[in-house]
Amino acid sequence: MVILSCTIMQQKQFNLKILILVVFIIHGFVFNLSANEIQNTKASEHKKKAEKESFKPGDFIFEHIEDSHDWPIFTVGEKHINIPLPVIIYSKEKGLNIFMSSKFQHGHDEYKGFRLETEGENKGLIVEVLQDGSTILPFDISITKNIASLFIGIALLLWIFLSIAKAYKNNPNKAPKGIQSAFEPIIIFIRDEVAKSSIGEKKHEKFMPFLLTVFFFIWINNMLGLIPFFPGGANLTGNIAVTLVLALFTFLITTINGNKNYWKHIFNTPGVPTFLKLPIPLMPVIEFIGILTKPFVLMVRLFANITAGHIIGLGFLSLIFIFGQMNVFLGYGVSVLSVAFVIFMTFLELLVAFIQAYVFTFLSALYIGMAVEEHH
Repeated sequence: MVILSCTIMQQKQFNLKILILVVFIIHGFVFNLSANEIQNTKASEHKKKAEKESFKPGDFIFEHIEDSHDWPIFTVGEKHINIPLPVIIYSKEKGLNIFMSSKFQHGHDEYKGFRLETEGENKGLIVEVLQDGSTILPFDISITKNIASLFIGIALLLWIFLSIAKAYKNNPNKAPKGIQSAFEPIIIFIRDEVAKSSIGEKKHEKFMPFLLTVFFFIWINNMLGLIPFFPGGANLTGNIAVTLVLALFTFLITTINGNKNYWKHIFNTPGVPTFLKLPIPLMPVIEFIGILTKPFVLMVRLFANITAGHIIGLGFLSLIFIFGQMNVFLGYGVSVLSVAFVIFMTFLELLVAFIQAYVFTFLSALYIGMAVEEHH
């Protein structure tokens, strides 16, 4: 009995030890699991925070080339110094509303039932918030950054042309000086090498005002776009709506001034076999498509070249922050090359600014010359 009792006591003690051991194992496993979960949660939160605070080159680049409802000047920490621009909106329910874009507090606040969207498909646009919480796009004719830059470019253009015209009017036989001396070679170049060579000696004068306006408008706004601070920095000629309007002007002038010979070459091309014109009007269709592709080429070439120049320059700047996130010293090392490439691209863009203005003007003159050319 004593032996049996001792055996039972030992078995109970053994079972108790096993129970305590199992409890400790379970406790350790649960503690380990909890610790890992807490660690994973903290790591996830840290990762999310890092992703939130990490530099996004796409956002950085497109922020600089897209239009906006205010004009950024500079940023100090989290404080943005901007020039607010007028918001002009017409709504069926609220009528005409005019106020400054600062009322939106960079998209954080609503004003008079309107909101500046900072994300989603309407990002950068002003929407009207309805009573049920849904949003619609009102009729928006606000003065945005690009439109304000357009007014600045027009003011510079008027100042240059009116000053030069006044100088010629007051002293027609006097040697040019000042702004007249600076721009006279360019005006003569456009007249002799672009207008006369493409349109002809007899008819070029009629189109000189348009060609000079187009050239100087594109060139001045290209140059303003390269200035990184106010009143520069807007991507006006890199906006496809602006290049579309410029190309549309060329299309209308070409179409309106096209003579009988021009339209004959389109709808009844001389020297082409009849079977290519009748019964299936193959050649007339091709020629008519050519009328539409010419302004399209003008529009896309100017837009693509100017936008690409801005993207490349901003892309080189982005490399500094991308490598800096990997390693601080790597960021410093890359910054030397990035700044060197940005300086090189800036000088290249100065050349491109002139070349693109010249190419647009030259092709416009060429299309006009084809429209007014007499039959030989």
